[in-house]
Amino acid sequence: MKFSIVISTYNRLHLLRRAIDSALKQTIPCEVVVADDCSSEDTEKYVRSLGSSVVYHRNQVNQGHAATVNAGVEKASGDWIKFLDDDDYLDVNCIEQMAKAIALCPDAVICSCIAAQVDTNAMELSRTPLFGPGLAFYIPQVDIHYGMLLELVPFGTPVQVACRRDAFLKTGGWDSQLNTNCDDIDSWIRIAKFGHGIFLNQCLAYRTIWPGAYNQKFSFIQRLNTNVLMKEKIYSLVNKKHHDYLPDIEEIKQYLKLHWTVVALKKKDLQGFLGLLNISLCSFANWKFLLTVLYSRRLKMHSSHVKKFVLIDDFQKCSKYKIH
Repeated sequence: MKFSIVISTYNRLHLLRRAIDSALKQTIPCEVVVADDCSSEDTEKYVRSLGSSVVYHRNQVNQGHAATVNAGVEKASGDWIKFLDDDDYLDVNCIEQMAKAIALCPDAVICSCIAAQVDTNAMELSRTPLFGPGLAFYIPQVDIHYGMLLELVPFGTPVQVACRRDAFLKTGGWDSQLNTNCDDIDSWIRIAKFGHGIFLNQCLAYRTIWPGAYNQKFSFIQRLNTNVLMKEKIYSLVNKKHHDYLPDIEEIKQYLKLHWTVVALKKKDLQGFLGLLNISLCSFANWKFLLTVLYSRRLKMHSSHVKKFVLIDDFQKCSKYKIH
């Protein structure tokens, strides 16, 4: 198994250096690919100064984030792709730990882990939640989209995720029309059609929270509309075994309106809050759905949900476990 770390970048050399350094310091050998969306000459000069340790691709014109990721994957030669934006970075053990888990589940196509949210000084602000007990979960393909629909399967942002290159190419890559507004989640949805998923309860990635991040460019209403589109895509892919207890898609849409209204209020974005404020706040069904999602996350996949996933407590003992 060979890993390629694909780093997408555009005019953020001060951050790119850290991302590349984290990729080159991995505890097992892997290919490092920098996909540059036509940055200034300083970026090209720096990356080329690293010599053969880094594969460099440069777009001839600015094409956007999604197209740049696609170009980087095309240049990569690994069986598995580890995604990395230039403002994020990896723990030195990231690839080694992912490779261990993937080796025990050869039919997996996507793998994720816990990420720490850090500020511009690399001070930790928070972490994404644990996903159930134990060291790792293998998630059967038939359960992935159901878990994503109810927000129980947290594949997360690019810094958390790796995928099999052939599955990525089968999907046609990232959708440039979305371009940094859920283009990653859209990709995970489509990749998950081709095999099982893995989640590691280890913090192996660091995501920088800062005003210059790409996702800060979008309004709450734009995020809501894209989230509705993502839920519709997931809904259509949920395996038939879950259809008897699926909520109605319209209920999910109303829940999303409520969710993003609450987020805007927590972020003290008055304009966004007022733009989203509507009858959904007064709907008992929407509040019930929101509380159900929050409660399910709090359970961390215990009780009835754990039956849908295979728990791996110890990598040294887990070869006897199989997806079922």
